[in-house]
Amino acid sequence: MTTTIVSEPRTAAAQAARRRNTQAAPGRVQDAISWLRREKIPVSVAAVSRRADVSRTFLYENPEARATVATALAETGEQRRQLAADRDNQQETTWRERALNAEDAHKAANAEILNQRTRIGELLGQIRDLQAEWTEEAIQRITTENTTLKQRVRQLTTDNRTLEERLQAARSNLRFQDRRVADLEAKLADPTTIT
Repeated sequence: MTTTIVSEPRTAAAQAARRRNTQAAPGRVQDAISWLRREKIPVSVAAVSRRADVSRTFLYENPEARATVATALAETGEQRRQLAADRDNQQETTWRERALNAEDAHKAANAEILNQRTRIGELLGQIRDLQAEWTEEAIQRITTENTTLKQRVRQLTTDNRTLEERLQAARSNLRFQDRRVADLEAKLADPTTIT
């Protein structure tokens, strides 16, 4: 019998502690939601349950806790929608800028392509002009001029070589004359060496 008396106060104490814990749980739920918002962590049933140290079942069954979580989720949803709308607007602006830049680049590329096509047409015209058929008379005239120019180049090369040889000979004679003048000046300066 003594065991029954001892277990009744323990059971009563446990039940009282459980009641206190249950009564304090809505306050912990509110604190958990406040902490999640402060830390900028998305509010969810699982996150509130972990942070408030209550079961998910408690959050669904307790009317006060359920109302608090529902309000927080609605506010979080509104914030998420607002953030998503802001992000969409920002992306739309970015895409608009990219589209305008791409359009400008496209115009510039088309202008450059047109310029290049014009230049290619001009160069092809020059090539066609160069590839035009030559008459027999023009070929004969150009061949004669080419032969004459080659003969003239050979003659000028020969003349150049002759002039270079003459220049080298003149320089050699000049050096010889300079030495001869230096020797004579030395003899004039020193009368003892004159014989």
